This record gives sequence, structure tokens and C-alpha cells, in this order.
Amino acid sequence: MPSNLTSACSSRLETESLADADEGARIAARVDAMERAVTGLISEARQRRVARVDAACEATASLRERVAFWTVLAEDTGRAVTLDVAAIGPLFVGVAADELAAALDALLGNVFAHTPDGTGFAVTLAPRAGGGALLTVADDGPGMSADQVRRGASRGGSTGLGLDIARRVARSSGGRLDLATGPTGGARVTLELGPPASGPSPEGRL
Repeated sequence: MPSNLTSACSSRLETESLADADEGARIAARVDAMERAVTGLISEARQRRVARVDAACEATASLRERVAFWTVLAEDTGRAVTLDVAAIGPLFVGVAADELAAALDALLGNVFAHTPDGTGFAVTLAPRAGGGALLTVADDGPGMSADQVRRGASRGGSTGLGLDIARRVARSSGGRLDLATGPTGGARVTLELGPPASGPSPEGRL
């Protein structure tokens, strides 16, 4: 069982010992949401074997939707969320919207699973030279060792499934995943997402 699910099961057991029923229900709901997200990622990783060469989506809309979902969980755990896409127009990338969502869910799920409550994180989307986009998730956590950064391993004994999903999505678009230490000492993961093979239409639709 991946460490994400192990942590979720542990959190579920902890809710049973809470004296405050309302608090227990709130935490249980949060755990359920995280379990559903992780289960969906695992299922998708197992089912998809061939990249869709004609896949494409508008990255900004997908990003806003998923960050809004995780922001609710972040508020429950005292995490500050920074989203930087304000000055960006439509950004078309060579991956399907559901795959982009899965990649972002994987990266944000790692933040929640492997950093203490109260740890803030930032999600940034920027244009990529030559088309596509750069998606960065950076947290203010304890960071990773130099060896982990070199190997691209997850923290806390994770199987690395989340990073594998994100890496696969980036590569399917002709891009890559870069794992480094951010300026605050936490982890910084950047996905280079290539442009759609056919490019957007003049009206801005794919």
C-alpha cells in the first residue's frame, strides 16, 4: 500500500479517538477526499499505457479548478496557498485535461502527505519557450536530501507513484519533470508541458 494511503488510514483511525464529534467528522471528510484523489491516481496510472498523441487542453482553467479543490483541504490544515496565473491568458498544452489534473493532484497530494500541517505551498503556471507551459509546485516543507533530488524520489518513504504520474504526463507532451530544492528549502517540482501537436485554432479552441 502506498504511503499516502497508509497515512490516510492512520488519520482515519485517529479520528475515532477524538472527543469532539464535529471535529472527527470534519477530519474524516478530509481523509475521504484525499483517499479518493489517491485512488483515482493509482487507477489511472494502471489503466493508461499509451499516450494520446492528439491530446490537448487549456491549462489555466484546469489548474484553477484543481487548486480550488485542494485549497479547501489546505484551509483545514492551516496551509497557505499561493496561485500565480493572474497575468496569463490561455495556455494550451499537449495533454488531456484529465491527465493534467491527475499530474497536479499527484504533486499536491505529495505536499499534503509529506509535509507537516501548516506548511504552505505555491502553484505557478507560466508560458514555456516554444509553446506549452511550465507548471511549478513548491512547498515550504523540510525539503529533500541532495540524493533524493538527484534520483527524483518522493519523501517520507513514498513509492514515488505521484512523481511517476506527473513525469509520465510531462513526457507524453514532449516535456519533462524537474525536481529541485526551492528558495525556502522545500521541494520544487516543475513540469515542462509541450504544446499541442496541432496547435490551437485562430479562435483559441483546439
